[in-house]
Amino acid sequence: MMESQQEPKVTIPPLIPLEYSNRVMLKTILECGDDQIGLFGKTVVVGGWVKSSKEVKREPVAAALKPPTAAEAFPPSPGRKELSCVEVVQSRIPFFKKIIRVFGVSSDSYPGVREKFEPVPKPPPPPPSKFFLQISDGSSISSLMVVIDSAVVPVSAGHVLPTGTCILAQGVLEKSSSHGKQTIELKVEKILHIGTVEPDTYPLSRKRLPLDSLRDYPHIRPRTTTVASITRICDTLDFAAHTFFHNHGFLHVQVPIITTIDSEGFSEKFQVTTSKKWGLGSGSDADVRHETVKAEQHIEARDKSKLGTGVKPEVKEDFFGRQSYLSVSGRLHLESYACALGNVYSFGPRFRAEKTGSIKQVAEMWVVEVEIAFSQLEDSMKCAEDCFKFLCKWILDHCPHDMKFVTKRIDKTIVHRLEYMMSISYERISYREAVDILRKVTDKTFETKLRWGVPLTAEHLSYLADDHYKRPVIIYDYPKAVKPFYVRLNDDGKTVAAFDMVVPKMGTVITGSQSEERLDMLSARMKEFDLSRDQYEWYQDLRKHGTVKHSGFRLGFDLMVLLMTGLTDVRDVVPFPRTHGKANN
Repeated sequence: MMESQQEPKVTIPPLIPLEYSNRVMLKTILECGDDQIGLFGKTVVVGGWVKSSKEVKREPVAAALKPPTAAEAFPPSPGRKELSCVEVVQSRIPFFKKIIRVFGVSSDSYPGVREKFEPVPKPPPPPPSKFFLQISDGSSISSLMVVIDSAVVPVSAGHVLPTGTCILAQGVLEKSSSHGKQTIELKVEKILHIGTVEPDTYPLSRKRLPLDSLRDYPHIRPRTTTVASITRICDTLDFAAHTFFHNHGFLHVQVPIITTIDSEGFSEKFQVTTSKKWGLGSGSDADVRHETVKAEQHIEARDKSKLGTGVKPEVKEDFFGRQSYLSVSGRLHLESYACALGNVYSFGPRFRAEKTGSIKQVAEMWVVEVEIAFSQLEDSMKCAEDCFKFLCKWILDHCPHDMKFVTKRIDKTIVHRLEYMMSISYERISYREAVDILRKVTDKTFETKLRWGVPLTAEHLSYLADDHYKRPVIIYDYPKAVKPFYVRLNDDGKTVAAFDMVVPKMGTVITGSQSEERLDMLSARMKEFDLSRDQYEWYQDLRKHGTVKHSGFRLGFDLMVLLMTGLTDVRDVVPFPRTHGKANN
Protein backbone atom coordinates (compact mmCIF):
# COMPACT_ATOMS: atom_id res chain seq x y z
CA MET A 1 0.00 0.00 0.00
CA MET A 2 1.46 3.31 -1.09
CA GLU A 3 1.77 6.00 1.51
CA SER A 4 -0.02 9.22 0.71
CA GLN A 5 2.39 11.99 -0.19
CA GLN A 6 2.14 15.12 1.87
CA GLU A 7 2.07 18.46 0.13
CA PRO A 8 5.17 20.57 0.75
CA LYS A 9 4.72 23.20 3.43
CA VAL A 10 4.62 26.79 2.30
CA THR A 11 6.99 29.03 4.21
CA ILE A 12 5.43 32.32 5.18
CA PRO A 13 8.13 34.96 5.60
CA PRO A 14 7.46 37.55 8.30
CA LEU A 15 6.18 40.93 7.15
CA ILE A 16 7.07 43.10 10.12
CA PRO A 17 6.26 46.81 9.71
CA LEU A 18 9.07 49.25 10.31
CA GLU A 19 9.10 50.37 13.91
CA TYR A 20 8.96 54.09 13.19
CA SER A 21 6.81 54.40 10.06
CA ASN A 22 4.29 51.52 10.22
CA ARG A 23 4.96 50.31 6.69
CA VAL A 24 6.58 47.20 5.25
CA MET A 25 9.86 47.59 3.35
CA LEU A 26 9.50 46.38 -0.22
CA LYS A 27 12.72 44.41 0.19
CA THR A 28 10.98 41.99 2.57
CA ILE A 29 8.35 41.30 -0.12
CA LEU A 30 10.49 41.28 -3.25
CA GLU A 31 13.59 39.42 -2.04
CA CYS A 32 12.06 36.43 -0.27
CA GLY A 33 12.44 34.21 -3.35
CA ASP A 34 10.12 31.22 -3.69
CA ASP A 35 8.50 32.08 -0.38
CA GLN A 36 6.45 34.85 -2.00
CA ILE A 37 3.56 32.43 -2.42
CA GLY A 38 3.19 32.44 1.35
CA LEU A 39 2.50 36.18 1.27
CA PHE A 40 -0.64 35.94 -0.88
CA GLY A 41 -3.65 37.26 0.99
CA LYS A 42 -1.62 39.33 3.46
CA THR A 43 -2.77 42.91 4.10
CA VAL A 44 0.13 45.35 4.23
CA VAL A 45 0.94 49.05 4.03
CA VAL A 46 3.67 50.00 1.56
CA GLY A 47 5.09 53.30 0.39
CA GLY A 48 7.36 54.42 -2.40
CA TRP A 49 7.87 56.51 -5.50
CA VAL A 50 6.44 55.72 -8.93
CA LYS A 51 9.10 54.46 -11.36
CA SER A 52 6.71 53.74 -14.25
CA SER A 53 2.96 53.50 -14.73
CA LYS A 54 0.19 52.44 -17.07
CA GLU A 55 -3.55 53.08 -17.25
CA VAL A 56 -6.03 50.50 -18.58
CA LYS A 57 -9.50 51.90 -19.22
CA ARG A 58 -12.54 49.72 -18.91
CA GLU A 59 -15.29 49.71 -21.53
CA PRO A 60 -18.47 51.38 -20.14
CA VAL A 61 -21.41 49.05 -19.67
CA ALA A 62 -24.18 50.09 -22.08
CA ALA A 63 -27.49 50.72 -20.29
CA ALA A 64 -30.71 49.28 -21.74
CA LEU A 65 -32.32 51.92 -23.96
CA LYS A 66 -36.01 52.69 -23.66
CA PRO A 67 -38.03 55.34 -25.51
CA PRO A 68 -38.68 58.49 -23.47
CA THR A 69 -42.18 59.36 -22.41
CA ALA A 70 -43.89 62.49 -23.68
CA ALA A 71 -43.32 64.19 -20.33
CA GLU A 72 -39.59 63.30 -20.47
CA ALA A 73 -39.28 64.44 -24.10
CA PHE A 74 -41.15 67.72 -23.64
CA PRO A 75 -41.13 68.81 -20.01
CA PRO A 76 -43.38 71.79 -19.26
CA SER A 77 -41.79 75.21 -18.88
CA PRO A 78 -41.83 76.83 -15.45
CA GLY A 79 -44.92 78.94 -14.91
CA ARG A 80 -46.78 77.65 -18.00
CA LYS A 81 -49.13 74.75 -18.34
CA GLU A 82 -49.43 74.55 -22.12
CA LEU A 83 -47.13 75.23 -25.07
CA SER A 84 -48.01 75.84 -28.69
CA CYS A 85 -46.48 73.71 -31.44
CA VAL A 86 -44.32 76.65 -32.52
CA GLU A 87 -43.00 77.01 -28.98
CA VAL A 88 -42.11 73.35 -28.82
CA VAL A 89 -40.37 73.38 -32.17
CA GLN A 90 -38.51 76.62 -31.46
CA SER A 91 -37.35 75.55 -28.02
CA ARG A 92 -36.27 72.08 -29.05
CA ILE A 93 -34.92 72.49 -32.56
CA PRO A 94 -32.78 75.61 -33.11
CA PHE A 95 -32.76 74.98 -36.84
CA PHE A 96 -36.51 75.60 -37.10
CA LYS A 97 -36.15 78.71 -35.00
CA LYS A 98 -33.80 80.19 -37.58
CA ILE A 99 -36.23 79.27 -40.39
CA ILE A 100 -39.06 81.08 -38.60
CA ARG A 101 -36.92 84.20 -38.35
CA VAL A 102 -35.99 84.00 -42.05
CA PHE A 103 -39.68 84.06 -43.00
CA GLY A 104 -40.17 87.18 -40.91
CA VAL A 105 -42.12 85.69 -38.09
CA SER A 106 -41.22 87.64 -34.97
CA SER A 107 -41.01 86.03 -31.63
CA ASP A 108 -43.12 88.93 -30.37
CA SER A 109 -46.09 87.27 -32.05
CA TYR A 110 -45.55 84.38 -29.72
CA PRO A 111 -44.86 85.80 -26.28
CA GLY A 112 -44.51 82.33 -24.84
CA VAL A 113 -41.57 81.42 -27.04
CA ARG A 114 -38.39 80.85 -24.95
CA GLU A 115 -35.26 82.51 -26.25
CA LYS A 116 -32.96 80.26 -24.21
CA PHE A 117 -32.43 76.56 -24.56
CA GLU A 118 -32.80 74.03 -21.82
CA PRO A 119 -29.64 73.51 -19.67
CA VAL A 120 -27.27 70.94 -21.13
CA PRO A 121 -27.15 67.89 -18.86
CA LYS A 122 -23.79 67.05 -17.22
CA PRO A 123 -21.72 64.45 -19.08
CA PRO A 124 -21.63 61.03 -17.49
CA PRO A 125 -18.58 60.26 -15.30
CA PRO A 126 -15.64 58.65 -17.10
CA PRO A 127 -15.55 54.88 -17.11
CA PRO A 128 -13.51 53.32 -14.30
CA SER A 129 -9.82 52.59 -14.95
CA LYS A 130 -7.11 50.40 -13.53
CA PHE A 131 -3.76 52.00 -12.74
CA PHE A 132 -0.65 49.81 -12.71
CA LEU A 133 2.21 51.48 -10.83
CA GLN A 134 5.76 50.21 -10.39
CA ILE A 135 6.92 51.72 -7.10
CA SER A 136 10.25 51.61 -5.28
CA ASP A 137 11.16 52.63 -1.74
CA GLY A 138 14.94 52.34 -2.22
CA SER A 139 15.34 49.13 -0.23
CA SER A 140 15.70 46.83 -3.25
CA ILE A 141 16.74 46.74 -6.89
CA SER A 142 13.27 45.45 -7.81
CA SER A 143 10.03 47.40 -7.67
CA LEU A 144 6.53 46.30 -6.63
CA MET A 145 3.51 46.39 -8.92
CA VAL A 146 0.68 48.32 -7.26
CA VAL A 147 -2.78 47.97 -8.83
CA ILE A 148 -5.42 50.64 -8.19
CA ASP A 149 -9.01 50.20 -9.39
CA SER A 150 -10.64 53.63 -9.59
CA ALA A 151 -14.05 52.00 -9.10
CA VAL A 152 -12.88 50.82 -5.66
CA VAL A 153 -10.47 53.65 -4.77
CA PRO A 154 -11.58 56.92 -6.41
CA VAL A 155 -8.45 58.62 -7.73
CA SER A 156 -7.56 60.48 -10.92
CA ALA A 157 -4.88 59.46 -13.39
CA GLY A 158 -3.14 62.82 -13.10
CA HIS A 159 -2.49 62.24 -9.41
CA VAL A 160 -0.93 58.77 -9.46
CA LEU A 161 0.49 58.13 -12.95
CA PRO A 162 3.35 60.68 -13.26
CA THR A 163 6.85 59.33 -12.59
CA GLY A 164 8.12 60.45 -9.19
CA THR A 165 4.72 60.50 -7.48
CA CYS A 166 4.93 59.39 -3.85
CA ILE A 167 2.24 56.98 -2.69
CA LEU A 168 1.43 55.28 0.60
CA ALA A 169 -1.22 52.61 0.23
CA GLN A 170 -2.85 49.73 2.06
CA GLY A 171 -3.84 46.62 0.20
CA VAL A 172 -3.71 42.86 -0.22
CA LEU A 173 -0.79 40.96 -1.75
CA GLU A 174 -1.93 38.75 -4.61
CA LYS A 175 -0.47 36.64 -7.37
CA SER A 176 0.55 38.85 -10.26
CA SER A 177 -2.07 39.14 -13.00
CA SER A 178 0.60 39.89 -15.62
CA HIS A 179 2.96 37.42 -17.26
CA GLY A 180 6.16 39.34 -16.52
CA LYS A 181 9.03 38.55 -14.16
CA GLN A 182 7.11 39.57 -11.06
CA THR A 183 5.02 36.99 -9.28
CA ILE A 184 3.38 39.24 -6.71
CA GLU A 185 1.47 42.52 -6.73
CA LEU A 186 -0.49 44.70 -4.33
CA LYS A 187 -4.20 45.26 -4.89
CA VAL A 188 -4.92 48.61 -3.26
CA GLU A 189 -7.85 48.95 -0.89
CA LYS A 190 -7.04 52.36 0.55
CA ILE A 191 -4.71 55.21 -0.35
CA LEU A 192 -3.20 56.87 2.71
CA HIS A 193 -1.06 59.53 1.01
CA ILE A 194 -0.27 60.90 -2.44
CA GLY A 195 2.62 63.29 -3.07
CA THR A 196 2.11 64.71 -6.55
CA VAL A 197 4.86 65.97 -8.87
CA GLU A 198 5.13 68.58 -11.58
CA PRO A 199 5.87 66.43 -14.66
CA ASP A 200 7.12 69.38 -16.72
CA THR A 201 9.90 70.20 -14.25
CA TYR A 202 10.65 66.81 -12.68
CA PRO A 203 14.15 65.92 -13.98
CA LEU A 204 13.60 62.15 -13.99
CA SER A 205 10.47 62.22 -16.15
CA ARG A 206 12.58 61.38 -19.16
CA LYS A 207 13.96 57.93 -19.77
CA ARG A 208 17.25 56.87 -18.18
CA LEU A 209 19.55 59.89 -17.82
CA PRO A 210 23.33 59.38 -18.04
CA LEU A 211 25.27 59.70 -14.80
CA ASP A 212 26.99 62.92 -15.82
CA SER A 213 23.58 64.57 -16.32
CA LEU A 214 22.36 63.31 -12.95
CA ARG A 215 25.19 65.20 -11.22
CA ASP A 216 23.17 68.38 -11.76
CA TYR A 217 20.41 66.94 -9.55
CA PRO A 218 22.18 65.45 -6.50
CA HIS A 219 19.01 65.89 -4.42
CA ILE A 220 16.87 63.87 -6.87
CA ARG A 221 19.28 61.28 -8.29
CA PRO A 222 19.00 58.84 -5.32
CA ARG A 223 15.60 57.88 -6.80
CA THR A 224 17.31 56.31 -9.81
CA THR A 225 18.00 52.59 -9.70
CA THR A 226 21.74 53.04 -10.27
CA VAL A 227 22.39 55.67 -7.59
CA ALA A 228 20.16 53.82 -5.11
CA SER A 229 22.20 50.66 -5.69
CA ILE A 230 25.48 52.57 -5.23
CA THR A 231 24.16 54.01 -1.96
CA ARG A 232 23.26 50.58 -0.59
CA ILE A 233 26.72 49.27 -1.50
CA CYS A 234 28.24 52.32 0.20
CA ASP A 235 26.20 51.67 3.34
CA THR A 236 27.27 48.01 3.42
CA LEU A 237 30.91 48.99 2.94
CA ASP A 238 30.64 51.48 5.79
CA PHE A 239 29.35 48.77 8.12
CA ALA A 240 32.01 46.34 6.90
CA ALA A 241 34.84 48.77 7.72
CA HIS A 242 33.61 49.25 11.28
CA THR A 243 33.11 45.48 11.61
CA PHE A 244 36.68 44.70 10.53
CA PHE A 245 38.31 47.06 13.02
CA HIS A 246 36.00 46.15 15.89
CA ASN A 247 36.72 42.47 15.26
CA HIS A 248 40.45 43.20 15.55
CA GLY A 249 40.30 45.20 18.77
CA PHE A 250 40.46 48.75 17.38
CA LEU A 251 38.69 51.68 19.04
CA HIS A 252 36.82 54.26 16.97
CA VAL A 253 38.06 57.81 17.67
CA GLN A 254 36.57 60.98 16.19
CA VAL A 255 39.28 63.44 15.21
CA PRO A 256 38.65 67.16 14.54
CA ILE A 257 37.62 68.53 11.18
CA ILE A 258 38.97 72.01 12.01
CA THR A 259 42.69 72.09 12.79
CA THR A 260 45.51 74.60 13.18
CA ILE A 261 48.21 72.45 11.55
CA ASP A 262 49.12 71.16 8.14
CA SER A 263 49.15 67.40 8.63
CA GLU A 264 51.42 66.76 5.66
CA GLY A 265 53.52 69.89 5.32
CA PHE A 266 52.74 70.67 1.69
CA SER A 267 48.95 70.45 1.38
CA GLU A 268 46.60 72.87 -0.31
CA LYS A 269 44.18 73.71 2.47
CA PHE A 270 40.85 75.44 3.03
CA GLN A 271 41.25 78.26 5.52
CA VAL A 272 38.49 78.78 8.07
CA THR A 273 37.84 82.32 9.24
CA THR A 274 35.13 84.60 10.60
CA SER A 275 37.12 87.74 9.93
CA LYS A 276 35.26 90.70 8.43
CA LYS A 277 38.31 91.43 6.30
CA TRP A 278 37.09 88.74 3.93
CA GLY A 279 34.01 90.85 3.18
CA LEU A 280 31.61 89.00 5.46
CA GLY A 281 28.52 90.83 6.55
CA SER A 282 28.73 89.44 10.05
CA GLY A 283 31.53 87.92 12.05
CA SER A 284 29.15 85.20 13.25
CA ASP A 285 28.99 83.40 9.90
CA ALA A 286 31.93 81.07 9.29
CA ASP A 287 33.56 81.28 5.91
CA VAL A 288 35.82 78.77 4.26
CA ARG A 289 38.34 80.15 1.83
CA HIS A 290 41.04 78.66 -0.26
CA GLU A 291 44.45 79.48 1.18
CA THR A 292 46.52 81.59 -1.18
CA VAL A 293 49.45 79.20 -1.15
CA LYS A 294 49.45 77.24 -4.42
CA ALA A 295 51.97 74.54 -5.28
CA GLU A 296 52.33 73.41 -8.88
CA GLN A 297 54.57 70.43 -8.23
CA HIS A 298 54.47 67.98 -5.36
CA ILE A 299 58.07 68.56 -4.29
CA GLU A 300 58.15 72.32 -4.89
CA ALA A 301 55.01 72.68 -2.79
CA ARG A 302 56.94 71.53 0.26
CA ASP A 303 59.04 74.69 0.21
CA LYS A 304 56.30 77.09 -0.82
CA SER A 305 53.46 76.02 1.46
CA LYS A 306 54.45 77.48 4.82
CA LEU A 307 52.06 78.15 7.61
CA GLY A 308 51.83 81.87 8.08
CA THR A 309 52.33 82.84 4.43
CA GLY A 310 49.76 84.37 2.14
CA VAL A 311 46.94 86.77 2.98
CA LYS A 312 45.97 86.34 6.62
CA PRO A 313 43.13 87.74 8.72
CA GLU A 314 43.95 89.45 11.98
CA VAL A 315 44.26 86.43 14.23
CA LYS A 316 43.20 88.37 17.30
CA GLU A 317 39.85 89.15 15.69
CA ASP A 318 39.32 85.66 14.31
CA PHE A 319 37.14 83.06 16.04
CA PHE A 320 39.98 80.74 17.11
CA GLY A 321 42.54 83.48 17.61
CA ARG A 322 44.91 81.84 15.13
CA GLN A 323 44.90 80.50 11.60
CA SER A 324 42.80 77.37 11.23
CA TYR A 325 42.01 75.02 8.37
CA LEU A 326 39.76 72.16 7.33
CA SER A 327 41.63 68.96 8.07
CA VAL A 328 43.62 67.29 5.30
CA SER A 329 44.44 64.27 7.46
CA GLY A 330 43.58 63.13 10.97
CA ARG A 331 46.51 60.78 11.50
CA LEU A 332 48.51 63.18 13.67
CA HIS A 333 45.62 63.61 16.09
CA LEU A 334 44.95 59.88 15.94
CA GLU A 335 48.53 59.20 17.06
CA SER A 336 47.86 60.78 20.45
CA TYR A 337 45.13 58.20 21.13
CA ALA A 338 47.17 55.32 19.72
CA CYS A 339 49.94 56.24 22.18
CA ALA A 340 47.45 55.77 25.02
CA LEU A 341 44.87 53.21 23.89
CA GLY A 342 46.78 51.01 21.46
CA ASN A 343 44.99 50.41 18.15
CA VAL A 344 42.58 53.12 16.98
CA TYR A 345 40.87 54.24 13.79
CA SER A 346 38.84 57.20 12.55
CA PHE A 347 36.23 57.58 9.84
CA GLY A 348 35.28 60.98 8.47
CA PRO A 349 35.63 63.71 5.82
CA ARG A 350 38.95 65.25 4.77
CA PHE A 351 39.42 68.31 2.59
CA ARG A 352 41.86 69.36 -0.12
CA ALA A 353 41.71 72.69 -1.96
CA GLU A 354 43.26 71.40 -5.16
CA LYS A 355 41.87 72.78 -8.41
CA THR A 356 42.23 69.44 -10.09
CA GLY A 357 40.28 67.94 -12.93
CA SER A 358 40.89 64.40 -11.70
CA ILE A 359 37.88 62.11 -11.85
CA LYS A 360 39.09 60.40 -8.67
CA GLN A 361 39.26 63.40 -6.39
CA VAL A 362 36.84 66.01 -5.07
CA ALA A 363 37.34 68.68 -2.43
CA GLU A 364 35.61 66.67 0.31
CA MET A 365 36.26 62.94 0.54
CA TRP A 366 35.67 60.41 3.30
CA VAL A 367 38.54 58.27 4.52
CA VAL A 368 39.30 55.57 7.08
CA GLU A 369 42.49 56.34 9.01
CA VAL A 370 44.24 53.78 11.19
CA GLU A 371 46.99 53.99 13.80
CA ILE A 372 48.61 50.94 15.43
CA ALA A 373 50.81 51.26 18.52
CA PHE A 374 53.91 49.04 18.95
CA SER A 375 54.03 48.36 15.21
CA GLN A 376 56.26 48.94 12.21
CA LEU A 377 55.73 49.39 8.48
CA GLU A 378 55.34 45.67 7.79
CA ASP A 379 52.49 45.45 10.30
CA SER A 380 50.54 48.26 8.64
CA MET A 381 51.02 46.77 5.18
CA LYS A 382 49.62 43.44 6.39
CA CYS A 383 46.68 45.12 8.14
CA ALA A 384 45.90 47.17 5.02
CA GLU A 385 45.93 44.09 2.79
CA ASP A 386 43.74 42.10 5.20
CA CYS A 387 41.28 44.99 5.49
CA PHE A 388 41.05 45.38 1.72
CA LYS A 389 40.33 41.67 1.19
CA PHE A 390 37.78 41.67 4.01
CA LEU A 391 35.85 44.55 2.43
CA CYS A 392 35.80 42.82 -0.97
CA LYS A 393 34.44 39.60 0.52
CA TRP A 394 31.88 41.38 2.68
CA ILE A 395 30.39 43.21 -0.31
CA LEU A 396 30.08 40.01 -2.36
CA ASP A 397 28.49 38.16 0.58
CA HIS A 398 26.05 40.87 1.66
CA CYS A 399 25.10 42.69 -1.56
CA PRO A 400 24.27 39.91 -4.06
CA HIS A 401 21.35 41.71 -5.71
CA ASP A 402 23.14 45.04 -6.05
CA MET A 403 26.35 43.42 -7.30
CA LYS A 404 24.31 41.52 -9.89
CA PHE A 405 22.82 44.82 -11.00
CA VAL A 406 26.14 46.70 -11.32
CA THR A 407 27.61 43.71 -13.15
CA LYS A 408 24.81 43.89 -15.70
CA ARG A 409 24.55 47.68 -15.94
CA ILE A 410 28.08 49.02 -15.30
CA ASP A 411 30.96 46.50 -15.35
CA LYS A 412 30.54 42.86 -16.36
CA THR A 413 33.90 41.89 -14.83
CA ILE A 414 33.54 43.51 -11.40
CA VAL A 415 32.53 40.39 -9.43
CA HIS A 416 35.27 38.31 -11.04
CA ARG A 417 37.89 40.97 -10.24
CA LEU A 418 36.82 41.23 -6.60
CA GLU A 419 36.89 37.44 -6.21
CA TYR A 420 40.35 37.36 -7.78
CA MET A 421 41.72 40.06 -5.46
CA MET A 422 40.33 38.20 -2.44
CA SER A 423 42.15 34.98 -3.23
CA ILE A 424 45.68 36.04 -4.25
CA SER A 425 48.71 37.47 -2.49
CA TYR A 426 49.73 41.01 -3.35
CA GLU A 427 53.05 41.94 -4.89
CA ARG A 428 55.40 43.99 -2.71
CA ILE A 429 58.20 46.00 -4.29
CA SER A 430 60.31 48.94 -3.21
CA TYR A 431 60.18 52.30 -4.92
CA ARG A 432 63.64 51.63 -6.38
CA GLU A 433 62.46 48.30 -7.85
CA ALA A 434 59.42 50.02 -9.34
CA VAL A 435 61.62 52.61 -11.04
CA ASP A 436 63.90 49.90 -12.43
CA ILE A 437 60.92 48.02 -13.91
CA LEU A 438 59.48 51.15 -15.49
CA ARG A 439 62.81 52.17 -17.01
CA LYS A 440 63.00 48.84 -18.84
CA VAL A 441 59.61 49.28 -20.51
CA THR A 442 60.04 49.47 -24.29
CA ASP A 443 56.51 48.92 -25.62
CA LYS A 444 55.03 51.99 -23.94
CA THR A 445 56.00 55.66 -23.74
CA PHE A 446 55.16 57.51 -20.53
CA GLU A 447 54.14 61.15 -20.70
CA THR A 448 56.06 61.98 -17.52
CA LYS A 449 59.80 61.44 -17.66
CA LEU A 450 60.81 59.02 -14.94
CA ARG A 451 63.80 59.51 -12.68
CA TRP A 452 64.60 58.44 -9.14
CA GLY A 453 63.34 60.81 -6.49
CA VAL A 454 60.13 62.02 -8.13
CA PRO A 455 56.58 60.78 -7.40
CA LEU A 456 55.23 57.92 -9.49
CA THR A 457 52.36 59.21 -11.61
CA ALA A 458 49.03 57.54 -12.30
CA GLU A 459 50.28 56.12 -15.61
CA HIS A 460 53.32 54.57 -13.89
CA LEU A 461 51.18 52.97 -11.19
CA SER A 462 48.64 51.76 -13.74
CA TYR A 463 51.33 50.01 -15.75
CA LEU A 464 52.70 48.21 -12.70
CA ALA A 465 49.31 46.97 -11.45
CA ASP A 466 47.38 46.48 -14.70
CA ASP A 467 50.06 45.41 -17.18
CA HIS A 468 53.14 44.14 -15.38
CA TYR A 469 51.86 42.29 -12.29
CA LYS A 470 48.12 42.16 -13.10
CA ARG A 471 47.28 42.25 -9.40
CA PRO A 472 47.39 44.73 -6.50
CA VAL A 473 50.89 46.03 -5.81
CA ILE A 474 52.26 47.49 -2.57
CA ILE A 475 55.13 49.92 -3.20
CA TYR A 476 57.21 50.92 -0.17
CA ASP A 477 60.33 52.89 0.87
CA TYR A 478 59.68 56.10 -1.05
CA PRO A 479 62.14 59.00 -1.35
CA LYS A 480 61.77 61.26 1.67
CA ALA A 481 61.03 64.30 -0.50
CA VAL A 482 57.69 62.96 -1.72
CA LYS A 483 56.18 61.92 1.62
CA PRO A 484 54.98 63.92 4.68
CA PHE A 485 57.37 65.17 7.33
CA TYR A 486 56.21 62.75 10.05
CA VAL A 487 57.16 59.55 8.14
CA ARG A 488 60.06 57.64 9.70
CA LEU A 489 63.43 58.10 7.98
CA ASN A 490 65.11 54.85 6.91
CA ASP A 491 68.72 54.03 7.74
CA ASP A 492 69.91 55.05 4.26
CA GLY A 493 68.90 58.64 5.01
CA LYS A 494 67.25 58.95 1.57
CA THR A 495 64.03 56.96 1.84
CA VAL A 496 61.21 56.81 4.36
CA ALA A 497 59.03 53.97 5.67
CA ALA A 498 55.93 54.68 3.58
CA PHE A 499 53.81 52.56 1.24
CA ASP A 500 51.04 52.81 -1.35
CA MET A 501 48.63 50.03 -2.33
CA VAL A 502 47.86 50.23 -6.05
CA VAL A 503 44.85 48.32 -7.42
CA PRO A 504 44.26 47.44 -11.10
CA LYS A 505 41.83 49.77 -12.91
CA MET A 506 41.69 52.03 -9.87
CA GLY A 507 45.12 53.26 -8.82
CA THR A 508 46.15 54.09 -5.27
CA VAL A 509 43.46 53.16 -2.75
CA ILE A 510 45.52 52.96 0.46
CA THR A 511 48.54 54.97 1.60
CA GLY A 512 50.40 54.29 4.83
CA SER A 513 53.59 54.78 6.78
CA GLN A 514 55.49 54.22 9.97
CA SER A 515 55.63 57.45 11.97
CA GLU A 516 58.86 58.96 13.22
CA GLU A 517 59.09 58.19 16.94
CA ARG A 518 62.55 59.78 17.48
CA LEU A 519 62.30 63.39 18.65
CA ASP A 520 65.58 64.54 17.13
CA MET A 521 64.77 63.06 13.73
CA LEU A 522 61.24 64.51 13.80
CA SER A 523 62.60 67.97 14.68
CA ALA A 524 65.06 67.78 11.79
CA ARG A 525 62.32 66.84 9.34
CA MET A 526 60.11 69.68 10.55
CA LYS A 527 62.99 72.06 9.97
CA GLU A 528 63.35 70.77 6.39
CA PHE A 529 59.68 71.56 5.81
CA ASP A 530 60.06 74.92 7.61
CA LEU A 531 57.19 74.13 9.98
CA SER A 532 56.49 76.13 13.11
CA ARG A 533 57.70 74.36 16.26
CA ASP A 534 55.08 76.18 18.34
CA GLN A 535 52.18 74.87 16.29
CA TYR A 536 53.47 71.28 16.54
CA GLU A 537 54.57 71.41 20.16
CA TRP A 538 51.78 69.05 21.23
CA TYR A 539 52.85 66.57 18.53
CA GLN A 540 56.46 66.64 19.72
CA ASP A 541 55.29 66.01 23.29
CA LEU A 542 54.28 62.49 22.23
CA ARG A 543 57.99 61.82 21.57
CA LYS A 544 59.12 63.44 24.83
CA HIS A 545 56.75 61.50 27.07
CA GLY A 546 56.66 57.75 26.50
CA THR A 547 57.43 57.51 22.79
CA VAL A 548 56.63 54.26 20.97
CA LYS A 549 57.01 52.87 17.48
CA HIS A 550 53.71 53.10 15.64
CA SER A 551 52.40 52.96 12.11
CA GLY A 552 49.15 53.33 10.24
CA PHE A 553 47.42 53.94 6.96
CA ARG A 554 44.66 55.83 5.21
CA LEU A 555 42.01 54.09 3.10
CA GLY A 556 40.06 56.19 0.59
CA PHE A 557 36.49 55.16 1.36
CA ASP A 558 34.94 56.86 -1.68
CA LEU A 559 37.56 55.21 -3.90
CA MET A 560 36.63 51.83 -2.43
CA VAL A 561 32.99 52.45 -3.36
CA LEU A 562 34.18 53.39 -6.84
CA LEU A 563 36.09 50.11 -7.05
CA MET A 564 33.18 47.99 -5.78
CA THR A 565 30.71 49.44 -8.29
CA GLY A 566 32.93 49.47 -11.38
CA LEU A 567 32.40 53.20 -11.92
CA THR A 568 35.20 55.56 -12.94
CA ASP A 569 34.19 59.02 -11.65
CA VAL A 570 34.10 59.63 -7.90
CA ARG A 571 31.42 62.30 -8.37
CA ASP A 572 28.98 59.47 -9.10
CA VAL A 573 29.49 57.79 -5.70
CA VAL A 574 29.83 60.84 -3.43
CA PRO A 575 26.29 61.91 -2.43
CA PHE A 576 26.92 65.66 -2.73
CA PRO A 577 30.27 66.14 -4.51
CA ARG A 578 32.14 69.42 -4.00
CA THR A 579 34.50 70.42 -6.78
CA HIS A 580 36.25 73.63 -7.76
CA GLY A 581 33.58 76.19 -8.62
CA LYS A 582 30.66 73.93 -7.77
CA ALA A 583 28.92 73.45 -4.42
CA ASN A 584 25.27 74.14 -5.15
CA ASN A 585 23.60 72.57 -2.13
